[in-house]
Amino acid sequence: MKISYNWLKQFIKTDWTPEQTSELLTDLGLEVEGVEAYQSVKGGLEGVVVGKVLTCIKHPNADKLKVTTVDVGGEAPLQIVCGAPNVTTGQKVPVATIGTTLYTEEGESWTIKKGKIRGEESSGMICAEDELGLGKSHDGIMVLEDKIKVGTLAADIFDIENDQVFEIGLTPNRADAMSHLGTARDLKAGLVQKDINLELITPSVSAFNIENRTLKIDVDVINKALAPRYCGVTISGLKVTESPAWLQHRLKAIGLSPINNIVDATNYVLHDLGQPLHAFDAVKISGNKVEVKTLKAGTKFVTLDGVERKLHEDDLMICDAEKPMCIAGVFGGIDSGVTESTTSIFLESAYFNPVSIRKTAKRHALNTDASFRFERGIDPNITEYALKRAALLIQELAGGEITSDIIDLYPKKIKDFEVRLSFENAKNLIGEEIPRETIKRILTSLDIKVNNVTETGLGLTIPAYRNDVQREADVIEEILRVYGYNNIKTSEKLNASISKTSRFEDYKIQNIIGNQLVSQGFFEILSNSFTTSDYLALSEQLKEEHNITMLNPLSNDLSVLRQSLLFSGLEAVSFNINRKRSDLKLFEFGKTYHGYADKREELNHLSVFITGNQASENWHNTSKNSDFFLMKGLLVSILERMGISRFNESPISNDLFAEGLTFGLGKNKLVDFGIVKKPILKHFDISQEVIFADFNWDAILNIIKHTNIKFKPIPKYPEVRRDFALLLDDHVTFESIYKIAKQSEKQLLKGVNLFDVYQGKNLPKGKKSYAVSFTLQDENKTLTDKQIDKIMSKLQVNFEKQLGAELR
Repeated sequence: MKISYNWLKQFIKTDWTPEQTSELLTDLGLEVEGVEAYQSVKGGLEGVVVGKVLTCIKHPNADKLKVTTVDVGGEAPLQIVCGAPNVTTGQKVPVATIGTTLYTEEGESWTIKKGKIRGEESSGMICAEDELGLGKSHDGIMVLEDKIKVGTLAADIFDIENDQVFEIGLTPNRADAMSHLGTARDLKAGLVQKDINLELITPSVSAFNIENRTLKIDVDVINKALAPRYCGVTISGLKVTESPAWLQHRLKAIGLSPINNIVDATNYVLHDLGQPLHAFDAVKISGNKVEVKTLKAGTKFVTLDGVERKLHEDDLMICDAEKPMCIAGVFGGIDSGVTESTTSIFLESAYFNPVSIRKTAKRHALNTDASFRFERGIDPNITEYALKRAALLIQELAGGEITSDIIDLYPKKIKDFEVRLSFENAKNLIGEEIPRETIKRILTSLDIKVNNVTETGLGLTIPAYRNDVQREADVIEEILRVYGYNNIKTSEKLNASISKTSRFEDYKIQNIIGNQLVSQGFFEILSNSFTTSDYLALSEQLKEEHNITMLNPLSNDLSVLRQSLLFSGLEAVSFNINRKRSDLKLFEFGKTYHGYADKREELNHLSVFITGNQASENWHNTSKNSDFFLMKGLLVSILERMGISRFNESPISNDLFAEGLTFGLGKNKLVDFGIVKKPILKHFDISQEVIFADFNWDAILNIIKHTNIKFKPIPKYPEVRRDFALLLDDHVTFESIYKIAKQSEKQLLKGVNLFDVYQGKNLPKGKKSYAVSFTLQDENKTLTDKQIDKIMSKLQVNFEKQLGAELR
């Protein structure tokens, strides 16, 4: 939310600096995330002065240029080459001197420099209004009033607004502060706590007067539950034009684009008081009647943005006698709004049910300034006041007369909240006893009425616009934020309890494996559990019936809970690759969510991603791509770190992986991993290979709880290595060699390793060569050559018999 400092000072006449004000607002809970300078004319016309054209002759080398001398109040006149058709002797003109920075309409800057134009020196520029940012005309240079003194700074004669704009990160509960009035109320309360008592100035509406009753619009609120209060009035004889400069400056400062004086007036009051309003062209209201109701599901309605929308049966609509005109509290229709030809309007000010507006806005993916406030709950008692304020402002800007009585349909008044505050509870919750007089002063400064005072507490009435303060705890929070969190003393006493936990606690295992991955160059990612349902189309493994859909999604891209960690991880991979970070090692501990007919399931996972080069390129090492076998070795090391050294592996077959494996133990699947299919990568605009692993974390935790730590002393006797170069058929895997070796010698064979594979020249067709090393060791004595030769002979025989191997 943007708050203009100049605008804020219309409500409270403070002499505090913007920095002091922003600090106090942050202390009050209206966190100022930044303060940005605003100038109605970018650059503030610095370096632009008033000059007088002394001479003006035709440029000797150009038909459309003129050479002028201009007095700008300096020691000597400036020679300036000008191409404007209307420049002539005797004019007072704005001159941008050397070094002046001007800005284009798009905000790009350019600096005036001394130079030559077609051979003639030019020491400045005589400016048109669009070049200075004072208008859009480029027909010629600006000609100023003759009475203005030469050398006067342009900034002194033009209406330039200089402002400071606060960017406030407003929490959803603070609907009362979504305006300059609401922010001023909080600021006043904060200043009172610092013994600075300033009056809160609210705009007067005493001038509101009904001139005649020539344009009556009947209003019928059919659905009173969704529109508890509805006000309206007609204004006739209007002239729709551009808004005056002061109003445009106010709106531009907070990031709004001026449209016309009627619409700008309603937007102004919205950000001024926090009450959304809507102006209907009265001529377009059929039957001179307004009906507030819901319509049949599927009814088509075209909104202001030109989009045809199908209405839901619960969408509250503002209709005339024949057709819908506006989605109540959200967005206007294309056929009922104010245009340049509008001469009379029906001005609406209402209080709509917040839940209804929130659901409608989400259904149609519309987020407007009006819906932003209505769906959080505005002040139901400011409705008529805001209507009068807007009507008077419209009369000031567009003329016209009030031509009807104010219609105010408010059948069931929304009551203020009654709360009882206990001094003892306040002390216990705050952690410090605040003087009772201070508490009463704070509450009074927040418009909270103190009805009665006893020894134990206070009876309070909370204004209806503070819909977030309905309990005693809420009142205590209000007291604390105004009193100041920084003013609460920190206890020097620290209480702690020691709890006994299992070494198999999930967070402990996560820390161990997380540290292992980080030490290997991985980065941990934390992605959103919410995702888009569009990912269902990428895999048959994901079923739409298993989706858990959000009732009130933040957006269509965050509408369901994820069924897989793959896609959120690929989003992170794509994000990094698009920013020139293509060598990635990422991991995430997260959950997946599945809905079934009888239950909902939440499963824990560890996902691992590698892509790009294994290590950064340098003079010593050539770059090498991360591959399937790098991932496999990594996963084996993770499982072994958790005490799982024996598991089965089998090929995986699903539409996520081009090729992959599954590690399992018994009936439990431990991890699926492999190379992600190209069509999936293409969806994320990823062109390089990505290897993904998905650990079934719940199954792994369950297994390791029953795993005992085994240890043995380091052997005193040396190990021996022997190598074989085996000629084998193409289809023979290293796993086969490994299993045969282990079965052949179970006691002394400690390790089997494949250190070279060769296929090609000098080998028979359909053959390959494996270079395999065998590590032998006896833990009780030194091995003899005879023992070693016997074992190696036995291995050779078994390889020849079972695999058809030959020694090379």
